[in-house]
Amino acid sequence: MTSTWFARLGGFWLFWVCPSAALAHSFGQVYNLPVPFWLYAWGATGALLASFVMVAVALTSARATQAPAYLAWAPAGSRTRALLRLTHRSAQAIALGLMLLCIATGLWGVNSPYGNFNLTAFWIVFVLGLTYVVALTGNLYAWINPWRSLTDLGVAAIAVLRADRAPSPWLRYPAWLGHWPAVAQYMAFIWIELNARHTPQALAEVLLVYTALTLGGCLLFGRQAWFRQADVFAVFFRQVARLAPLQPDPDRPGGLRLYWPMLAVAQRPAESLSVLVFILFMLSSTAFDGLSDTLAWRRWLWADLYNAGLKHWVGTNPLAAFPQMQQIDRVWRSVWLLASPWLYLVVYLAVIALTRRLTRSGHNTRTLALAFAPTLLPIALAYHFTHYYTLLQTQGVKILPLMSDPFGHGWDLFGTADWLQRTIIPNPGTVWHVQVVLIVLGHVISVYLAHRVALLYFPSRRQAAISQLPMLLLMIALTIGGLWILSQPLASGG
Repeated sequence: MTSTWFARLGGFWLFWVCPSAALAHSFGQVYNLPVPFWLYAWGATGALLASFVMVAVALTSARATQAPAYLAWAPAGSRTRALLRLTHRSAQAIALGLMLLCIATGLWGVNSPYGNFNLTAFWIVFVLGLTYVVALTGNLYAWINPWRSLTDLGVAAIAVLRADRAPSPWLRYPAWLGHWPAVAQYMAFIWIELNARHTPQALAEVLLVYTALTLGGCLLFGRQAWFRQADVFAVFFRQVARLAPLQPDPDRPGGLRLYWPMLAVAQRPAESLSVLVFILFMLSSTAFDGLSDTLAWRRWLWADLYNAGLKHWVGTNPLAAFPQMQQIDRVWRSVWLLASPWLYLVVYLAVIALTRRLTRSGHNTRTLALAFAPTLLPIALAYHFTHYYTLLQTQGVKILPLMSDPFGHGWDLFGTADWLQRTIIPNPGTVWHVQVVLIVLGHVISVYLAHRVALLYFPSRRQAAISQLPMLLLMIALTIGGLWILSQPLASGG
């Protein structure tokens, strides 16, 4: 056996046994597409082109500038307000109790991912499920935020100890800091999701660190500033809530406005460059999560790059090289994950610069980039849902038996411990076609919203349509790329 052949065999072996992320694609079995992938790609492209033409013809400046809110509501009467306060306090108490339960079960419950309450409650119900609830209704998270409730309790306790003197922030939140702390936390959060140990104890430790960071940030800069700009979950759910039909009414404290779903996105631009990067990371992190678990991605490092040169560094013996290759794989994935929003940013700014050049717009690149950034949110939600929604079917429903036995000690508090014990396997064909429809639908909605925004920034329908040609090419590329990732077979263990 020659050394070259042995190295290739070793690379192939390493490639097949390399580990995968905990939250991978929606299904782990190979699904053969009923028609070639290129037909799906052309079909999706045709759908986007058709939607672009229809929007360009039908949408006028008058319609784009028309306020899309149809109903407004504000609580009236002391009884209604009292009922809302009671409901609010009850929801806050439940959310805070569940957050503390996640920490407690991680510290003192069984360390099995499937036998402990906290991993399913946090990653599946909170991170995934609440995202979709917020997108469908409104910013429910801002109403029940358990970390905000915890800081409110802390402030109230300090006020009692200080004879009704609540603590003042130590520092004024600097304008230059923007939402960058939330971006940094988001990157750390996704890195933990994809690379860290997925055990109940590890999650409890992460939640304790995050809680300490939140309390420290609120003490340093004040609760309002921290949760408005620096807290990852507050910023994340606020962006998702822009897609919802219910939005806060700026003219009535505590009031709501009802919009057509998604239309509120086009009402205001992203607040800053840091929010733009945050939105782009919502896109790139989900795409990378899917890509990094495909055979094509694994082959690139574990076979191609290994045979191209890494074997001379880690050794040609596959058994001896495996531990080092695992370490390289973690660094490799981390670098690409953290670089992904900046790569997306370069491409996005190039598209915006081309838009500005084609239209000879008087608006600068930054203004246009922030204006069109929220129109990417439907794509981000579509990516998120298509990659993860089956986890709600397969593991999310397990929260019912886990609620009866949260610590894994054999309890049956609510009589549900024996429920839903059968393994649920979604039909891969159904999953694939749902994914195709949602990916294309998300991009079609973004095409429409981007055109609404264009009519607000460009003086004529013709100029607005021209401005959207680069954006259309970007969305076609994102559509085909997203479908290609979803169509790829998973690496072993994915």
